[in-house]
Amino acid sequence: MFLLSGCPQKVSILGRDCPFLNTLKKIIILIINGLCFWYGFCFIKKVKKKREQYLMDRPLTKKEQHQQRVRRLIKPVALVSCLVAVALVAISLPARRLSRNDIRLAAVERGNIDIGLSTSGTVSPVYQEQILSPISSRILEVYARMGDTVEVGTSLLRLNLENAEADYQRGLDDLQLKEQRLKQLLINQDTRLTDMQMRLRVARMSLDQKRSQLVGERYLDSIGSGTKERVRQAELTYNTASLELEQLQKQLDNERRVCQAELDMQRIEIDMQRKSLEATRQTLADARICSPRRAVLTFIKNDIGASVSQGEQIAIISDLSSYKVEGELSDGYSDRIQVGSLVTIRSGKTRLSGTVSHLNPLTKGGSISFTIRLDNPSHPILRPGLRTEVFVLARSHENSLRLPMGTYYKKGKGSYKLFVVEGDRLVARDVELGEANYDWVEVIRGLDEGEQVVISDMEKYQGHHNIRLK
Repeated sequence: MFLLSGCPQKVSILGRDCPFLNTLKKIIILIINGLCFWYGFCFIKKVKKKREQYLMDRPLTKKEQHQQRVRRLIKPVALVSCLVAVALVAISLPARRLSRNDIRLAAVERGNIDIGLSTSGTVSPVYQEQILSPISSRILEVYARMGDTVEVGTSLLRLNLENAEADYQRGLDDLQLKEQRLKQLLINQDTRLTDMQMRLRVARMSLDQKRSQLVGERYLDSIGSGTKERVRQAELTYNTASLELEQLQKQLDNERRVCQAELDMQRIEIDMQRKSLEATRQTLADARICSPRRAVLTFIKNDIGASVSQGEQIAIISDLSSYKVEGELSDGYSDRIQVGSLVTIRSGKTRLSGTVSHLNPLTKGGSISFTIRLDNPSHPILRPGLRTEVFVLARSHENSLRLPMGTYYKKGKGSYKLFVVEGDRLVARDVELGEANYDWVEVIRGLDEGEQVVISDMEKYQGHHNIRLK
């Protein structure tokens, strides 16, 4: 018995060359070894059978009986082993031919590749207004439902305003009281000022009289009819009256300033009260919750009887005819994005273009937020809350070799084994790929312009270097 240890480098089957030479050699070696084993087994069995014929005339020992049973089992076990080995090899043998319909082919070409940053974004209406409760109250009635289109001034819901209206009425009463106090103050001030003015007039008249007396005394003294003592007494009286007149004048001026300050303070209090009442009146008007413009009601707190706090959101209205996209990006890329950067939005197979219109300078949670203004903000696919892919253009590689994006590009920039069409075969080739975007992958080396390359997933054929195309 002998074992086949090798075969020629080229085996001809029906006049055609087999492309999988190594695998075919292993199968042929396995089959021939199995046949040789079977031939040897049959030869030994034949010799044993002749020997048994000589021993038939004497009884068999237990050892001989055991050996006979073992020999009976060898034949089926060997046969089953050969069949299992051949089946395993056949199962493990991968497909050696591929149809062009089972793969995706693309040509290497030259063109521009826009490289940028990928992130996600959320679609939201360009105009969206939150309506907050102006007071702490309870919801009494709800007039609209989510999804309704509301016009300007349309009532959305009604709050309980009893306490607010009572406060407003008390404010009106306080205002009237302060206005009456102002009138009373004006009357009192007018009385005091009139009294002081009359006293001032009397003082002036008295001063004029004392001046005349002083002149008379001086004249009498000059002609010898008076005395120096009477002249000095007249001068003292005149000076005293002059000082009293000056004092009264200053008192009158001071009183006027005091009255003006009192009036100003009272008027300021009245003005503050009026402003407070106006704010309360506006709050009451706002508490009758109405739509500020024509829009779609996207949220409303419709729990009748529920309490709401001041400043709590109770409704949202949105203009669903125009949308924007809000995105976030790691602050590590803040130097690669700016207002005016070009952006591509993708949702499914739909793509929309736009530009960065606003960039938030503040970092929150390690991310910066930005707003995208769409070139077509009314596209039918857009709806509030839609999650989209966002591609922010950072730079462009011009006139580079490129391949269409496919499932082959899995690990980013680096080395790949791709299958290239050469005649009626696919030949594996080491290729270095660069950066990519949604559409294209940059080819750095390993491929030439115009070559056809498989861009579908060929992972299960990575052990092959040559595959025939049907």
